[in-house]
Amino acid sequence: MSKVKSAVQSHGQCVCCAVRFEIDVPAVWAWHDHGEASRCAQGCAYATYVGTWNSRFRWLQGEEELTRYEDSKNRTTRSFCRRCGTPVTYEKARSPRFINIPRSLFAERTGREPRYHMNLTDRADWTYWGEPLGPMKGYPGVMRERPRKKRLDPLED
Repeated sequence: MSKVKSAVQSHGQCVCCAVRFEIDVPAVWAWHDHGEASRCAQGCAYATYVGTWNSRFRWLQGEEELTRYEDSKNRTTRSFCRRCGTPVTYEKARSPRFINIPRSLFAERTGREPRYHMNLTDRADWTYWGEPLGPMKGYPGVMRERPRKKRLDPLED
């Protein structure tokens, strides 16, 4: 059965370009996943995904370059490029007709902004959460959290 394309696609690929794919846009939804499994699989504070129906996803190249990890506890499957290690897909047993892809693999717009946060109660305690930043002196382009000003306790003197 041939998959029918919509008028607009967004293209993605792994770091080494061995694996390439496309989705019809707009994606169904986009979100940030703060859960431990996604954090570890992506190697970052949280992973941002776009999700789409399997029928709106197509491999363009390198599907045979994928290796899969099945997490029986969470009933999820993650695919990675076996050449460069890039996480490529994230599938859940409870949503078998749906596929999730890391947002960072797309150079183009996907038609959805990530407005949802999943597993927020599992977020790492070291995650940046919007504290004020200021430039780091002597290091152009580097921002750092500003030290909090100590308030003098009027009872101490």
